[in-house]
Amino acid sequence: MTPDTAFAELTGILSSLLTQAELFLLSLLRPWNAYQIGIAVGLFLAAHLGARLIAPRIYEWMRGLESVAKWRMRVLVLLHRRVRMILFALLAWLAVLVMREITWPSRSYLLAIVAELATAWLFIAVITRLIGNPVLRTLVRYGAWTWVTLSILNLTELARQALDSIGISFGESRLTLWLAMQAVILLLVLITLARFATTVSAARIRSNDDISPSMQVLAVKFLQVLLYGAAFFIALKLVGVDLTGLAVLSGAIGVGLGFGLQKVVSNLVSGVILLLDRSIKPGDVISLGETFGWINSLGARYVSITTRDGKEYLIPNEDLITGQVVNWSHSNDFVRLDIYFGTAYGDDPHKVRKIAIEAAAGTARVLADRPPVCHIVGFGDSSVDYILRFWIKDPTGGLTNIRGNVYLALWDAFQEHGISIPFPQREVRVLEGSELGTRKIADERGNL
Repeated sequence: MTPDTAFAELTGILSSLLTQAELFLLSLLRPWNAYQIGIAVGLFLAAHLGARLIAPRIYEWMRGLESVAKWRMRVLVLLHRRVRMILFALLAWLAVLVMREITWPSRSYLLAIVAELATAWLFIAVITRLIGNPVLRTLVRYGAWTWVTLSILNLTELARQALDSIGISFGESRLTLWLAMQAVILLLVLITLARFATTVSAARIRSNDDISPSMQVLAVKFLQVLLYGAAFFIALKLVGVDLTGLAVLSGAIGVGLGFGLQKVVSNLVSGVILLLDRSIKPGDVISLGETFGWINSLGARYVSITTRDGKEYLIPNEDLITGQVVNWSHSNDFVRLDIYFGTAYGDDPHKVRKIAIEAAAGTARVLADRPPVCHIVGFGDSSVDYILRFWIKDPTGGLTNIRGNVYLALWDAFQEHGISIPFPQREVRVLEGSELGTRKIADERGNL
């Protein structure tokens, strides 16, 4: 279809619509049609006044309800907000039934159309509240209102022809506004279904204890990509888009993205590797450089880690693949901690080792089935140096705090048994013949 032909077709359709609109406006001048319009206006005013009277009473009744299911209360709130439209639809259908009994059906034709529109709009407004996304809900609501209105007024074919005449050509293919609208509507519907299926499947996967946390994340991510990708391609296929050209275009785009988004692609691939080899998983305690914390979630591009001070770090997946990562809970939860201390040379080292082991063993979180050990590691300038090693099984509870508790237990035990912890001491001597020494001698003679 050439642009001139498309423009001529669009002009003809618009001319036909204008002609029908003119005939409709002229028909309103007929007595019975004018009466029906007047009746519809009167019914709307009656519904408005009725809502002003009824809605407050319904609201007070709702406030007095107790032990009502949450979904039932939501339904009541939804209906309460649309009392006027409900009353108008009921009054319109009642007027149509009465007029068809008293007069001929043709004399209630316009009023029947008004009743159908009111009912359809009310039904769509209620149903679309089930859509959680506000933007998607607005698009679906107004799109459904438009389509239902055109269907009731028998203008769908003209609207389709008008939309089909607007478009652009790509060689032998033509993309029209009608085709684009179909694709968008189908895509929204399929994405909604895919999202619902993903949510249900993800809940079942996470509730399966036989699947490791990392494999659960991988399965959910794979399912999301599969369902959303299938929704996109199925929507294009249903509206008649040739996917062969799309494959060539996607290949060219993929080459460009491969050069421009190397880091992003690297992080995506690294994320898949982390999920497959299960080296880290949600809940693990890891150290990466100066960062120590717990893994919250594994994302497609980064890993979320929360530290003890409440900071949340988003570490790229590539850093976890290429860097040196300490996983404190990879194969098991057992962690050995070392602390160093020194005592004076006058203290018996056998006694010191025994007291240190007993102090560590009596500290909470230190494992009894893997008892602490204490060894001499050297003779320092002013102290005998020791290392105290002990095991814990809950690294998620923190490492610094358990070290501090063991140090405090050592302090209390050494104070109880009279064991001293030496510290460096310095002695300053003033040499004879120096300026300070001469001044000191002079001061001493003056005092004599």
